[in-house]
Amino acid sequence: MTQPLNRRHFSAGLALAPFAAGGLLTGCSNVPDTLKIGVAQPLSGPLAALGQDLLNGVNLAVGELNKANYSIDGKRVTLEVMAVDDKADAATGKTVAQQLVDAGVVAVIGHLNSGVSIEAAPIYGAKDIPQIAISTNPRFTQLGLATTFRMVANDSLQARAIGSFAASQFGASRYAALDDGTPYGKGLTDGAAAQLKAEKKEVVLRESFDDKTVAFDDLAAKLKEAGIEVMVSTLNDYQVIALIEALKKVNYTRVRLLGGDTVKTTDMVRAGGIIEGIYATSPVLEAKEFVAGRQFLEKYLEAFKKPPAYGGHYSYDSMYVLSAALQKAKSAKPKDITAAMHSINGYAPVTGTMTWDDKGEQRYAAVGVYELRRGSWELRMRSDRW
Repeated sequence: MTQPLNRRHFSAGLALAPFAAGGLLTGCSNVPDTLKIGVAQPLSGPLAALGQDLLNGVNLAVGELNKANYSIDGKRVTLEVMAVDDKADAATGKTVAQQLVDAGVVAVIGHLNSGVSIEAAPIYGAKDIPQIAISTNPRFTQLGLATTFRMVANDSLQARAIGSFAASQFGASRYAALDDGTPYGKGLTDGAAAQLKAEKKEVVLRESFDDKTVAFDDLAAKLKEAGIEVMVSTLNDYQVIALIEALKKVNYTRVRLLGGDTVKTTDMVRAGGIIEGIYATSPVLEAKEFVAGRQFLEKYLEAFKKPPAYGGHYSYDSMYVLSAALQKAKSAKPKDITAAMHSINGYAPVTGTMTWDDKGEQRYAAVGVYELRRGSWELRMRSDRW
């Protein structure tokens, strides 16, 4: 949910004061008794539920690892989570990134928003600290840093998924491409439009709005006049709901919409059944889609008394793969851990495996396409080869 340069998607009340560097060396071992794992996510504001979910996933994994007497090179080691609130803000993200570095963390799981991840990445990179992010903007792994790792598919694959599915599944010939004006939305929609063009489909209407627009009467009239059959869109859920209501007013509902993950929300149920179909793509596949997902969901619910809100299973898996990289490195030095991350094919308890290319992109990340049916989102197909 990921998000791009400004992606929307409990306030934890965590102090942001610099942490004391931890883990005194003991005996002849080069591995401290305690290793600090940084978690930087939005823990307050509109995206707090998503950030807290990602933090929960790490906490669940760390609790299990510590309980199982986690060790590195034969030495028992305690893992300690140090969580900070980046407020989904790039400037704050840089501040808390420096705090984590100063605290002596050996790795960071963060951030949610791509804009925050991109700004914080050089701070981690300067100290060779691996950063595992759920952010999806391609720029994150194009910074030339060895320390950037992505949990899920990036926006380039999602754009191809939107364009390819829209071109092949609907039997349509006239398309509109709509975005919310953010770098995330505009870039994703441009990519989807390019894929449609590559598949010989015509985008006859291309419109861009800001991410607060909800007055769509003029757009509805344009869509009707142009005879649009399919809308590919990165508008937010509340914008799409307003657009569908506007289409209903002009009696033009024989149209389908295929959106990004900003429409894959429970609120979209309000618009179900008005137009011919509502679909969404997402690089964050739901835990229930995986064989081991049910067990994870049971453990998560027991621990936090609520179901996951977003990608907690990805941060949970990331922590397990990171723990394996630490064991492979036999070291607490961030540079050694980063090198191990690049060479590992890590077992991920929920999603199966995590392995990265030389830039830090997931080798087998997939994008799913979902249809809103009977009040819920149902998986139609998923692929890592759109």
